[in-house]
Amino acid sequence: MRSAISSLTLSVAVFASVASAQDQIGPFTDTRDGGKLHAASAFVCPARIGAFERDAVGEADPGKKTDFCAYSARDGVYGTIKLVRLNGPYDAQSALAPDFAETESLGGKRVADGPALLAAKPQPLVVYARTYETAKLAEFRYRVMFSSAQVGNWAVETTIEYADPRDTGIENEFLHAVYAAAGHEITSK
Repeated sequence: MRSAISSLTLSVAVFASVASAQDQIGPFTDTRDGGKLHAASAFVCPARIGAFERDAVGEADPGKKTDFCAYSARDGVYGTIKLVRLNGPYDAQSALAPDFAETESLGGKRVADGPALLAAKPQPLVVYARTYETAKLAEFRYRVMFSSAQVGNWAVETTIEYADPRDTGIENEFLHAVYAAAGHEITSK
């Protein structure tokens, strides 16, 4: 009988820890509407951003205290949001340089580069963005766009993989939605 009670107690403890793990995923916690709240920055990775559906959240690089939310849409369209805690000045172009080098080493050709002003709230936000063309097939040009901006004590970096012109609208919607939410939600902790 004592063994059965010990087994029952152990089973209840395991179930409670599994249920707790579902509510707390690394640096994220569940929100009522299916989002994942990044506790440190207050940024919410919603279940959906336009045509994109969230696939995963987690730690991108625990040593650098960076976390991510990954999204996908139809036909190989992907979006990733990376949240990077800042301890000093931030240079978006330098921060994204390793991604640029990797893309160029795989044959990516730069097609756009520079700052863009997004109409984010509570104030417009300057975002650095660089786009590469990685392949041409039939009527599509496959592209990857890297972007980044400082919001409070955080850098918000996105990577979006899409086919131009088919997916340009949803790529643009994802970019604007991410930075509008970042400008509204991220706190300067």
